[in-house]
Amino acid sequence: MNPSCSTRPKLQLGPSMAFSTGFRLLRYQLSPPLTPTRFSRLRQGIAELRFLSVAPPRAVRSVTVKARRREEKATEEGKEAEEGNGSVIVKERDGKEGRIVPSELHKETTDAYLAYAMSVLLGRALPDVRDGLKPVHRRILFAMHELGLSSRKPYRKCARVVGEVLGKFHPHGDSAVYDSLVRMAQDFSLRCPLIRGHGNFGSIDADPPAAMRYTECRLEALTEAMLLTDLEQNTVDFVPNFDNSQKEPSLLPARIPNLLLNGSYGIAVGMATNIPPHNLGELVDALSELIRNPEATLRELLEYMPGPDFPTGGLIMGNIGILEAYRTGRGRIVVRGKTDVELIDPKTNRTAIIITEIPYQKNKASLVEKIAELVENKSLEGISDIRDESDRSGMRIVIELKRGSDPSIVLNNLYRLTDLQSNFSCNMVGILNGQPKQMGLKELLQAFLDFRCSVVERRARFKLLQAQDRSHIVEGIIVGHDNLDGVIDIIRKASSHGMASANLRKEFNLSDKQAEAILDINLRKLTQLERNKFVEEGKSLLEQISKLRELLSSKKQILQLIEQEAIELKNKFSTPRRSMLEDSDSGILDDIDFIPNEEMLLALSEKGYVKRMKPNTFNLQNRGTIGKSVGKLRVNDTMSDFLVCHAHDHVLYFSDKGIVYSARAYKIPECTRTAAGTPLVQILSLSGGERITSIIPVSEFAGDQYLLMLTVNGYIKKVSLSYFSSIRSIGIIAIQLVPGDELKWVRCCTNDDLVAMASQNGMVILSSCKIIRALGRNTRGSIAMRLKEGDKIASMDIIPATMRKELERVSEAHHSHGKGLSSPWLLFVSENGFGKRVPLSSFRMLPLNRVGLIGYKFSSEDHLAAVFVVGFSLAEDGESDEQVVLVSQSGTVNRIKVRDISIQSRYARGVILMRLEYTGKIQSASLISATETEPEEVEAAAA
Repeated sequence: MNPSCSTRPKLQLGPSMAFSTGFRLLRYQLSPPLTPTRFSRLRQGIAELRFLSVAPPRAVRSVTVKARRREEKATEEGKEAEEGNGSVIVKERDGKEGRIVPSELHKETTDAYLAYAMSVLLGRALPDVRDGLKPVHRRILFAMHELGLSSRKPYRKCARVVGEVLGKFHPHGDSAVYDSLVRMAQDFSLRCPLIRGHGNFGSIDADPPAAMRYTECRLEALTEAMLLTDLEQNTVDFVPNFDNSQKEPSLLPARIPNLLLNGSYGIAVGMATNIPPHNLGELVDALSELIRNPEATLRELLEYMPGPDFPTGGLIMGNIGILEAYRTGRGRIVVRGKTDVELIDPKTNRTAIIITEIPYQKNKASLVEKIAELVENKSLEGISDIRDESDRSGMRIVIELKRGSDPSIVLNNLYRLTDLQSNFSCNMVGILNGQPKQMGLKELLQAFLDFRCSVVERRARFKLLQAQDRSHIVEGIIVGHDNLDGVIDIIRKASSHGMASANLRKEFNLSDKQAEAILDINLRKLTQLERNKFVEEGKSLLEQISKLRELLSSKKQILQLIEQEAIELKNKFSTPRRSMLEDSDSGILDDIDFIPNEEMLLALSEKGYVKRMKPNTFNLQNRGTIGKSVGKLRVNDTMSDFLVCHAHDHVLYFSDKGIVYSARAYKIPECTRTAAGTPLVQILSLSGGERITSIIPVSEFAGDQYLLMLTVNGYIKKVSLSYFSSIRSIGIIAIQLVPGDELKWVRCCTNDDLVAMASQNGMVILSSCKIIRALGRNTRGSIAMRLKEGDKIASMDIIPATMRKELERVSEAHHSHGKGLSSPWLLFVSENGFGKRVPLSSFRMLPLNRVGLIGYKFSSEDHLAAVFVVGFSLAEDGESDEQVVLVSQSGTVNRIKVRDISIQSRYARGVILMRLEYTGKIQSASLISATETEPEEVEAAAA
C-alpha cells in the first residue's frame, strides 16, 4: 500500500446502489469497501466505466476493477481477452476472472432499448389485430367474466373489478386500470361500448368520472356475444399471469373485427396507432364480401363500408383521405360538426347556428370557450351570443348571429378557427404475429379471418373430442343396459369397486371410462325409457361427430360458419350510421369560403385602375341631375367601364390585344367612392401598353354559354365559355386581331339569344346569335357590320331568349295595330348625355355584314356612347324597373331609373339624361337591376 494514500477516506459502496436510465443493467460482484489505491485506479479509468450496478457480495474477496481499451494487449500471464471500448473486466487477486459479461456499450444500450421498446409495444400501447384489444382491456374483460358480471347480473363496484385486475393480472397503477375501464363504458369514446356503467363515467366536456368506489359496472351483451362466448372451449391459448399463480388468455375469441369496430389509440416507443371506429352492420357486410370473394378490391369493399362511423357523429368531408387510409394504413380524414341554421327572430331576420354534433375526440366545453374567446378578440365577427343548451336529450350549442351576418361565412370561419372541423389522422398499426405492422383495410380483415378460422377449428376440435368421449361412454352404458343382469351379478359378486370395474372390462370388453360410467349410473337410469334416451343421445353424438369432422375438412364451411355468426351479431346489435359522408369537397377551406357572396360595383378607368365598391355607394337620382363623382382619377384618365357583379364571380378581363385574364372579384381591394383605385398591373400580369377594354363577370362556366366578341373594326366571333374556365396567370388568347384593330366589347350569350350592335353614327343591326358560327380561341371571326367611312362600332348588347318570344309577339302587334310602345326597348345613350328608348319591335332582323337600320339621328358633334336592351324587369304598371349608371370622362356618376327616359322613335333626338357642362362626355354606361333602397334614401333623392 502506498503510504501517501493512507490518509484518504475509504469509499463505501452500498449494496443497493445502481444507475437506471432505461437501459439493461450490468451487474458485478465487488469486494467490501475499496482501498484508496484501488479507488485511485478506479477513478483513473472512470471514462471507460460508464454504467455500474453493484450487487451485495456473496463472498468476502478482494477484486481489482480496471477499465481497458480495445488496443491494449494481453497480460504477461498469456491470457487474451477481446474487449470493446468501455468494457469492464473484474479480476480476483489470484488472477482468476470473476462473474462478468463483456459487452460493448453501444451494442448493449441498443439491445436494451429495443427490448424496452418492444415491451411497451406488445405489452401496453398497441392493440392486437386479432381481438382488437390492448392487454389492459383484455384483462379487465376477462376479470369481469371470471367475476360473473354478465349483462343479466346486477352491477358491481368498479373498485372490486380494479382490485381483481391488479391482484391477478395487471401489476400496474390502479388509475391506469380504472381509466381504461371508464373508456370502455363511454358511448362517446367507443362506437359500441364493451362495458355498461352505472354512475358518473365522465362526459364529452372532459369532466372526470367519479371515483371507482362510487361507480358500478357490468359487461355489455355485445361483449359477451362478440368476445367471450367460446372462451372455455380451448379456442385461444392461456398463459401464466405475472406471478405464475394462474392462467389468463393471450387473446379473446372475437367473432367480428373489434379493432375496426371500436378503433384504437395508443402512443408507443417510436410508433403510434390511431384507428377510427366503424359501423357494426357495415363492418359485417364488408367481412362477408371478403369471405365470398377473397379477391375483392378495395373499392368493392368500400361499397359495403364506405368509411368510419364515429360515435359522436359529424360529417366526413370527401373520400380521398378514406381511400388512402384504407389502402396504405395511413391517411387524413376531415371531420366537421353537424350544424343547422334556425330563424330566431322573423321581424329582424336574425338567425342562429345550432351545433348538434362535434368531431370525434373533441371537447365540447373547450369548443364553446374557444368560440367565445375568438369573438372577444374580434377574430370572429358576426356573432352576438353563444350558449350551451345541451342536456340529457342531446347536444345543442346555440350561436346567435348579428343582424345581416351571413351564416355560411360565420360557419366557414368556425371551421377554420375552431375544432368544429378537425383532421383525424389514421395510422392503422396493430400487433400481428408478435410484431407491430401498419396495414390497410383488406389486410386487417384478412388477418382477422385467419385468426377466426383458427378459433373455429380449435372450437370444433374441442367439441369433437368432447363428443367422442361422450359417445364412447354412452356406448358403454348401452352395453350395460343390454346386459343388465350380468352387470348386476358381476357387481354383486365383486369384493371391491376396483374388482367390479376390472370384471366389467374383462367380461364386456369395456374401457376404464365405460366401466366407471356403468358403476356410477343410478338405479333410476336402468329403466327402458332411459335406455332409449341413451340410444338417441348416441345417434345425436354420431351426427355431431360427423358434422364436426366435415367442418374440419372443409375451409369453405368454416368461412360460411364465420359469416353466419357475424350476421347473427349484426341482426341483433347493429345500429344506424351516425357519421354522414359528404362527397362535395375534401373539407379544405379557401379564401372564398370566408367572403360573403355579396353584390358589388366594379369601376375601371382607361389607364387601368380598378376599384370595388358597395352597391349602395350611389343613391338613386332623378333624370337630368348632375350626379355624384365616382372618385378621384389620375391626370388625363377617364372612366372606361362600370358593372355590377358578386364577390365570388370569376371576372374575365379582356384586353385590347385580344388576351383574356381571370381573377376572382373579391381579389380587387374594396375602397370608398373617393379613392383612386388599384392598378390592374398589381392584380393581372399585363404586358407593356396593354389596356383592359371589357370585363365579364362569370358565376358558372356553363356548357351552353358563349362569349360574343366584337372589335372596333366590326369583326365578331362566338367562343364557348368553357374554353375560359381555366386561364393561366399570364393570360390566354381570346381572339386573333389584325394590325390596327382592337377588342372592345365582350358579352355572354346563348344560341337562342339575339344580339344588337350599333355604330357611333347610330346604325343598328339586330341579328340572331345562332347564325354566328362558334369558333376556337385563336381565330379572327367574321364581319359583323358594314361600316361607312369614318364610322366605328359603338356598342353591343344581348337580348335574352326569354324576351325573344315577347319580342315576336310585340312585333306582330306592331305590324297589325300600328305603333307599339311596349317592352322590350333599346336604350340609347349619346356622348353628350342624351338618351331615349326605342321599341325593339321597330327593328327587323338582319343578317351580318349589313349597313343596318337607323336607330338614332345624331348631330354632327354627337355620337353614340352605349346601347342597352331594357325591359327585362317590369313593375306592376308595365314600366321598366331597371336603372342605368352613367359615368362621365371626369368620373362623375349618375344613377337614374330607366322608366324616366321617354320612349321615342328611331329618328328622335332624345332627352337629357345627364348635364355635362363641366364633366366632358359620357365615357361609359352600365345597366343594373333595381335594388331595394331605404325609405330615407328615396325621400332624399326625391327632394
